[in-house]
Amino acid sequence: MFIDMNVSPAFYEPINQDVKQERLRHDELNIHKNGTAKMTHIFNQMACAGLDKLCLLPDDYSSILGVPLVTNEEVARLVNDYPERFIGFASADPLMDDCLEKAERAFADLRLKGLKLNLNRLQMYPLDDRLKALYDLCEKYNKPIVFHSGLSWEPNTLTKYSAPLEFEELAYKRPKLRICLTQFGWPWVRETAMLLQKYKNVYADTGALYFDNAREFFTQVFTRDIPVTWIDRSLRHQVMFASANPRFEQIRMAEALTKLNLREETIDLIKGQNALDFIQ
Repeated sequence: MFIDMNVSPAFYEPINQDVKQERLRHDELNIHKNGTAKMTHIFNQMACAGLDKLCLLPDDYSSILGVPLVTNEEVARLVNDYPERFIGFASADPLMDDCLEKAERAFADLRLKGLKLNLNRLQMYPLDDRLKALYDLCEKYNKPIVFHSGLSWEPNTLTKYSAPLEFEELAYKRPKLRICLTQFGWPWVRETAMLLQKYKNVYADTGALYFDNAREFFTQVFTRDIPVTWIDRSLRHQVMFASANPRFEQIRMAEALTKLNLREETIDLIKGQNALDFIQ
């Protein structure tokens, strides 16, 4: 099983029929060169990269934009239409009065598998009191949280809110809450590695590509910034493959993973088993 743990479905044809909403998505995600993607194109991309499933992550900044960028209902629709292809997560803006109601419906009724939050965009630190009730709800339903971590290219974001070390106290205080730091917390990959080593409820994904090409960037991050042996020997059960598609191409990210000289059993864990354990 090969799973991509970080994919935005913002431009998937079944949920991208409104011209005004599409323009908002382009502007707020800071992704401009792609058009609406037919499902046949999505499935062809998956086949070329060897992917079996995509984890679809919505975005809800309703307190800022007035509407979610991608709603939980849109993600649930895609999952229900293609259950063999997609895993769906939810999002809920903690600054909105209906946040808990929205998240509970996503878990109890829509059967979504976890929560996605971008604190860079919300400009909140992980231990902000306004997040406590959401964390309680995730623990109640045994749902993991994917946090955007490190650099964000979206407008009006501040990287300081999701530097990896900001998540340590959350991991310490809530050992039953599984959390994933996207893009290995880049550029703070050593700090992310430390958190993974110390806290078994912390995971990280590989969805970072900000310089060079995928192979060169992965080589820099995962063999020079941190030794490849750190992953192969110590962190192999806590790293998950991700592409951050549509910002980055899945096929190149998937190919780059295979060039890191990791053991085959480690690659198998990163490709799928760790994601299954994270989602449960």
